[in-house]
Amino acid sequence: MVVLRRVERSVGTDGGAKPFLKWVGGKRSLLPQLLPHVPERFGTYHEPFLGGAALFFHLARTRPPFRARLSDTNERLVRTYLAVRDRVEEVIVLLASYPHDPEFFAELRARDIDDRSDVEVAAWLVYLNHTGYNGLYRVNSRNRFNVPFGAYARPRYCNPALLRAASRALASAHIEAGGFERVAARARRGDFVYFDPPYVPLTATSAFTAYTRDGFGHDAQQRLRDVARALKGRGVRVLLSNSSAPAVHELYRDGFELVTIGARRAVSCRADGRGPIAELIIR
Repeated sequence: MVVLRRVERSVGTDGGAKPFLKWVGGKRSLLPQLLPHVPERFGTYHEPFLGGAALFFHLARTRPPFRARLSDTNERLVRTYLAVRDRVEEVIVLLASYPHDPEFFAELRARDIDDRSDVEVAAWLVYLNHTGYNGLYRVNSRNRFNVPFGAYARPRYCNPALLRAASRALASAHIEAGGFERVAARARRGDFVYFDPPYVPLTATSAFTAYTRDGFGHDAQQRLRDVARALKGRGVRVLLSNSSAPAVHELYRDGFELVTIGARRAVSCRADGRGPIAELIIR
């Protein structure tokens, strides 16, 4: 398990911090609909499904300073955030050395990355994320990244200004690898927790939970609901995002308020799959 900086600190001001990764289910386009449900005041901000961290970066940009604890079960993702936070100049130098061509992409994709440094993991993930097909992060049962090369003319995988702004926003955030259930032990009354899990699929063919080799099935969705309910009972402010699937309505029918919003898929292999769909904000 990767853990750094156990002491919570305040996130500093940054005027330009935005997500530096594409991420399935990323919330950048939904911020106008999420923000009315964010409390005006809160203690520590917790985000246990980190992904692209759109809401975190927005709050770091508009409501500093605040305490933040960020986590995810995807250790490569966590190590990327740690490297961008702590060693961003090294990440930038390495990314700048990477050529944009399919042969290099294939070599980098096949590399045994987990034994490398955090800087190498970060450059690996950022490069593949911006040059792979449709910006997907997907792994197989052996935890091998298996997205093919994307047809991009000039992908901007090395963006020094964006990475440096992200580094400043992350400077004092506590970042660790771990499951969402840990937030139940550390969140306190007055804190704010945002859960953005892999969504319950709308159809049998639309499931996508391959961010880690273990996936995120119905049992995990039920455990998440139970954690959210327990936190609410202790005076923690909770906000969740999920699909509008009937199973989600059933899971959260008691003790929660469900708000339907219109969303647009930012990452889809088909242009006609990027149209507006209904999603839920749950609080």
